[in-house]
Amino acid sequence: MKSQTSSPTSNVTPIKRNSPGVPTQWPVEHACSHQTVHDLSDRPADKRAGFARWLAGKDCTDCWKAARDADTESKEEWLAAKRAAEQEAALAWSKQFDMPQLEGPEKALDWGERSRHQLMTAAHTALVVEGDWDEADWAELEEKARAIARAGWWIDQREADGPDLLELLDAATEADCGTQNPFR
Repeated sequence: MKSQTSSPTSNVTPIKRNSPGVPTQWPVEHACSHQTVHDLSDRPADKRAGFARWLAGKDCTDCWKAARDADTESKEEWLAAKRAAEQEAALAWSKQFDMPQLEGPEKALDWGERSRHQLMTAAHTALVVEGDWDEADWAELEEKARAIARAGWWIDQREADGPDLLELLDAATEADCGTQNPFR
């Protein structure tokens, strides 16, 4: 067996790097016309130029935050108007179909009304309009729904699928029926 006389890496020369290398600080003129120097040292060298180009198509951080904060007010107004319309529709529906007033904390009542309306509407569409239920089947489900007076129960079911409503109503407990339950 031959002994090694030289190191296995002795013929390897170190890689020389360009000086100063790929920049880490990139001046970017943003879409809002502000110029900002971005530190891109946390990105791989081959991704920095592309990210700087992407940044150039966006507003600078200050302008983005200002637009977001201004937009928050309009979103809040839109959401308040949407909730008011949903609430009005839920109350009209409750009255039309003789649904009992819900019980619970004051802040949960409106949300519970909207949740009940949305779930009942989704169930009617899935089971009667698109499904094979007749009006007698639906009337039976409606009676079970009338027995549930706790707003929190309806809020808890708000993400349920309409076809699951019958099973959910069957699983409801006496505590979910509230004080208005005529079947107690």
